[in-house]
Amino acid sequence: MKTLILAGGKGTRLWPLSRELMPKQFIKIFDNVSLFQKTVERALLFSKPKEIFVVTNREYRFRVSDELMEMGIEIPEENILLEPVGKNTLPAIYWGLKTIHENFGKSKVAVLPSDHLIEANDRYIKAFRTAERLAEKYFITFGIKPTKAHTGYGYIKPGEKLEGGYKVAQFKEKPDLKTAKKYVEEGYYWNSGMFMFDTELFIQETKKLAPDVYEAFEESKSIEEAYELVPDISVDYGIMEKTNRAAVVPLNVYWNDLGSFDAIYDAFEKDGTGNAIKIKGLKADYIGIDSQNNLVMTERLTATVGVRDMIIIDTGDALLVASRGESQKVKEVYKRLKEKGDERVIVHRTAYRPWGSYTILEEGDRYKIKRLTVLPGKKLSLQMHYHRSEHWVVVRGTAKVTLEDREILLRPGESTFIPAGVKHRLENPGKVVLEVIETQIGEYLGEDDIVRFDDEFGRV
Repeated sequence: MKTLILAGGKGTRLWPLSRELMPKQFIKIFDNVSLFQKTVERALLFSKPKEIFVVTNREYRFRVSDELMEMGIEIPEENILLEPVGKNTLPAIYWGLKTIHENFGKSKVAVLPSDHLIEANDRYIKAFRTAERLAEKYFITFGIKPTKAHTGYGYIKPGEKLEGGYKVAQFKEKPDLKTAKKYVEEGYYWNSGMFMFDTELFIQETKKLAPDVYEAFEESKSIEEAYELVPDISVDYGIMEKTNRAAVVPLNVYWNDLGSFDAIYDAFEKDGTGNAIKIKGLKADYIGIDSQNNLVMTERLTATVGVRDMIIIDTGDALLVASRGESQKVKEVYKRLKEKGDERVIVHRTAYRPWGSYTILEEGDRYKIKRLTVLPGKKLSLQMHYHRSEHWVVVRGTAKVTLEDREILLRPGESTFIPAGVKHRLENPGKVVLEVIETQIGEYLGEDDIVRFDDEFGRV
């Protein structure tokens, strides 16, 4: 069995926890393992590393590589497919299955979203082995037995019984509460968004049911051209709701798509007053006085008094306060910030780069203070700034600094100054993580004031 992991989503319903450059699949929400890494672990139950493929967008290229490196997993670089632009799930799945077919021939492929929380137990393994057998004739979707009437999920009506599953009688869109209760009573399943496909059958069916998708990938000279031509369309709408091959295999495990903060509240352990708390940072803490049934995720000391059924998300640079049950509307906040061009929909205070990360500690008029973290053996691009000077102080590790045509080594407590207009580079030649405090001073401090002369990561 091969595995295709979908990792291109932006997670707009979880702002400010997720941002465009750090969506929910790469966030360590529950422990020290991201949802993407958990998905890779599930993929390894059935597939070797060389049999795992990832479809993501070009902005997440280094994030995916770093996540895999952190796990000690080596997936071939050519197995990471970088979409030039997101066009929903059908183009991503078709490209992935087409690539797997070209590499391995006719194959059964598990298609897994990278941002779901799933219990991968013996029942999980059994369901996927059942789906693998049925995929010889059918297009398999996995159905979750509902635990309650939920209006945020699509539903599947099971039809004719198969060995280990059912033919799909009908797909249902997200219902209102009354209809959801009816579906639960009548034995419908939640649509999990996970699939099992035979590559050969899927390509044939796409040619018949979604010819514009088939032609875009089969006739284009480049992936960029294919994505210009292909429509924005989901696999559910383009294939599953039209084919007569759709079947559902029940998946009787804990599953949560974490599509909203209400879903995250459901997934967290609660204290004795029903509060779900996640704190991050040395000085972060939570004190609740007469406060019940709240979700609180914070990076600083947070106290609530007489607060009930609320969602409080503090990321240092943004604060979200919402009533539980209303968190689906968070995407409207994201939309308004996006329309304003606010960079806080794109990046956190901590931004990840192929060489490591930086965190904005403080900023004001004409100055900005950052903490740079450079991974062992990595180096920033050879670059220059027109509008700012920089002062670097080493906190941990050893820094190799290039200033024009000379190189210097800096150890903890040592520093250097880089005037505007001077070519410079920061490198970590050591075996431990390098930490540097950078103070920028200038009339313009935007991240786009960078002229790169050399970059080992291929950035312009």
